[in-house]
Amino acid sequence: MTMTDPKPAVSTDVMALAGELGAERSRPGWSPFSFALNDEQREIQAWAHTFAADVMRPAAAEWDEREETPWPVIQEAAKIGLYGLDANVNLFVDPSGLLLPLVHEELFWGDAGIGMSLKGTGLASSAIFSNGTPEQWSQWMGRCYGTPDDVQVAAFCSSEPGAGSDVSAIRTRATYDEKTDEWVINGQKAWATNGGIADIHVVVATVDPDLGTKGQAAFVVPRTEVHGLEQGTKLRKHGLRASHTADVFFDNVRIPAANVLGGKEKLDARLAKAREAAASNAGRNASMATFEMTRHIVGAQAIGIARAAYEFALDYAKGREQFGRPIIDNQGIAFKLADMALEIDAARLLVWRAANMSAALMRGESPNYQHGEGSMAKLKAGEVAVKVTEEAIQILGGNGYTREYPVERMHRDAKIYTIFEGTSEIQRLVISRAISGMRIR
Repeated sequence: MTMTDPKPAVSTDVMALAGELGAERSRPGWSPFSFALNDEQREIQAWAHTFAADVMRPAAAEWDEREETPWPVIQEAAKIGLYGLDANVNLFVDPSGLLLPLVHEELFWGDAGIGMSLKGTGLASSAIFSNGTPEQWSQWMGRCYGTPDDVQVAAFCSSEPGAGSDVSAIRTRATYDEKTDEWVINGQKAWATNGGIADIHVVVATVDPDLGTKGQAAFVVPRTEVHGLEQGTKLRKHGLRASHTADVFFDNVRIPAANVLGGKEKLDARLAKAREAAASNAGRNASMATFEMTRHIVGAQAIGIARAAYEFALDYAKGREQFGRPIIDNQGIAFKLADMALEIDAARLLVWRAANMSAALMRGESPNYQHGEGSMAKLKAGEVAVKVTEEAIQILGGNGYTREYPVERMHRDAKIYTIFEGTSEIQRLVISRAISGMRIR
């Protein structure tokens, strides 16, 4: 190359090679990398956002103060098709896996307490889907939601007073009665979303305590058809107050043998294999299988809370003046907001990756799980939500600490995301085991 010829010469062979590669990699399997949403995804996202903005946000403070299930809001969501089995199927059937997290983010941007009342049923229906048979899907999943004229909620009952993160410590027992062909359930569940007020309770119980988690199964218990199911203490929580959480007691609750998810024959076969130690990984734990399906969705909920707090703090910082100028003019405030935006986007990318991998898994493919990607998404999103809502309070100063401004409520709502469906410590345990291949304790 000379001073009179600043452009480097390009070999015709290189140009031909580039053309050949371009043609080859334009075929399926070499689709371009993109985070762009398609028209239908954007339309559904906007639909959820409108409901969150117009219906949920105006009602958020009231239901937080009342600490009651917002039945009118749930019914409104059901009438427009945003709550119900059909809605869940519509959001679930997406090859990208993004529709569910997109909608959850928008609803929890609207309000997390009401959002949990709308979406808490999904944990029970996911348990039925992940552990049940097609016949059980048809029998029970619709009953989880009811109808627009008679809305219902469902409860997933796994945690116990002495068994939270340690699901192997579950003491609730399910005993098979051969004479009546029934299961008899006894025990206590804690921290059950919709516990006691739901019609359908999906209960994880121990069938054979000698087998640890492999001796457990999930059972469908329809409250209106049994005796001995009683709601215990309704918890008065720090956050998510519009979502009902309670203990549930099972005292000789009898259900048909067919109510064990997956069917009794499959359960018997799995237990037999476990007893013979023929397969060390026979079957999946009923609680963990459900959490695997929902972990990135929980992360999306946390992102919705964080984004709501960030947007409020950003608008506040632009409009609030101190010493004759908007407080966002100060680096101390502007840099906080920059970090908040950065962390929210980083968390969302982890959630979207996990969602896409989960969708591939459901299609029967083998996504390249290496680092506990679902746990990464939930861990990052939960901790970002706590940090961002705390910083939002800091930006608002004394105003942020009062109930006159929503960031105080958002901060209370965010904290549970480092605790439920696997604490931050448990997520780190999962990730550390994945990257090391060792049984870290």
